[in-house]
Amino acid sequence: MHILSRHLKNTAVAGAVALGMIAGLAQAAETINGAGATFPYPIYAKWAEAYKAKTGTSMNYQSIGSGGGIKQITAKTVDFGASDAPLTVEKLSEIGLMQFPMVMGGVVPVVNLEGVKAGELKLTGAVLGDIYLGKITNWDDAALKKLNPGVKLPNGKITVVARADGSGTTFIFTHYLSKVSPAFKEKIGNNTSVAWPTGVSGKGNEGVASYVQRLNGSIGYVEYAYALQNKMTYAQMENRAGKFVKPESETFQAAAAGADWKGTPGFNLMLTDQSGEKSWPITGATFILVYLKQEKPETGKEVLKFFDWAYHHGGKMAEELDYVPMPASVVKLVEETWKKEIKDASGKAVWTDSMVQK
Repeated sequence: MHILSRHLKNTAVAGAVALGMIAGLAQAAETINGAGATFPYPIYAKWAEAYKAKTGTSMNYQSIGSGGGIKQITAKTVDFGASDAPLTVEKLSEIGLMQFPMVMGGVVPVVNLEGVKAGELKLTGAVLGDIYLGKITNWDDAALKKLNPGVKLPNGKITVVARADGSGTTFIFTHYLSKVSPAFKEKIGNNTSVAWPTGVSGKGNEGVASYVQRLNGSIGYVEYAYALQNKMTYAQMENRAGKFVKPESETFQAAAAGADWKGTPGFNLMLTDQSGEKSWPITGATFILVYLKQEKPETGKEVLKFFDWAYHHGGKMAEELDYVPMPASVVKLVEETWKKEIKDASGKAVWTDSMVQK
């Protein structure tokens, strides 16, 4: 028991049990805590593991959905929040937050159709919107057959699966469908949580994936890294240029290529339905939320140090999980914003150029 206790103490294992054991000995910023979007959870977990090995500082992240992350940072129960749905400049000002984009990726439709392999099924935004509106209810619908002449589609009911919780993944998905389907925009709209007219709902990417994997004839949407890790059958999508593309790093990067972060106040930028022949149409960034006025500046500094390290040293890990790292120009812009806007109670900058990790 003595050996086990000493091992847990030395490695500072993240989690409630370990935190309880070392609470009396730990410095305030030995563990930084965040909560929010499920979309970036795989890469945040990977970064946290590597960062702890490098620095000894743990990053404990609760993957509870963007809505939950916004609630927790607003209530100041975490050191940072995470959301795939960027907050408006007005909302940021109201709460006293700043947001910055951390990494980009894609949301993908996933299906459970016997005999249909990943990337074989083709969908347009209009058809996908009609499926989620409950207008297209069978897999052998004429619209689906026209798009997929070489695919053996069953004569069976479509079971629609959506997110039950407030979710940035839903925000990106409905933002795209609201852009390409006037009927979807009118009847369902764009939000982190919407009233779906048909189907079943699951909590988190895990809940949606679980339903899709169990229910033959189902269709759902999850973030790409999750679909890939769980070997799910994804569909191709027609993009704004009229080309059918598969979700992959190249198509996410194509969608992100023309993004104007510098000209967008509060970094409030969506990447759905971007131009370009290779662009994946349901691409989005995920955002970190921190307070402009840091009540615990040392902890705030540790939060920024973690994300600075991820910007400068986490790109390869992000690409391995099929996320798109932020361009160097955006990283520089973000860190300049940290320096100007994030202050302690006395008005002193929490972040300085000397802290940037090379």
